[in-house]
Amino acid sequence: MEDSSIDATDLRLLELLQDDASLTNQALAERAHLSPPTCLRRVKRLRERGLIAREVALLDADRLAPLLGHGLTALVEVSLERQGAEALEAFEARAVAEARVQQCYRVSPGPDFVLVVRCADMPDYLALTQRLFTGDANVRNVKGFFSTRCAKFDPRLPLRTPM
Repeated sequence: MEDSSIDATDLRLLELLQDDASLTNQALAERAHLSPPTCLRRVKRLRERGLIAREVALLDADRLAPLLGHGLTALVEVSLERQGAEALEAFEARAVAEARVQQCYRVSPGPDFVLVVRCADMPDYLALTQRLFTGDANVRNVKGFFSTRCAKFDPRLPLRTPM
């Protein structure tokens, strides 16, 4: 039976990888105070257990703005007419499949979903609303909030040492 525990060393590796997933195994091992083979084995185990879902590059929207435009970020509340499991799953599947939807949360109480969407401009946002909301008879209410400034964006998960 596989050991499903996580120790302080695993948490340290996860913290370091959240800071910089591009570290070589050698650099990661040095920062975690491990031998490179031990580090490699532990990271492999963390990946196999699904604790490391994926590794991505976080792009700097402000530096890309001169090249691509500033874009439009909206937080959108969506309330459905029917909230049965099938209806919730159907809307969620459509939202998750939409490239403009960066984040999708089922929430309670209040609206059924909160979406974070990123569009090129207002016409792009309007096209998204047509695809995702207007054409769905089960969407009762949509309320969009447009971001004027992002004060903080951090995808890191806070990790605590187990007791």
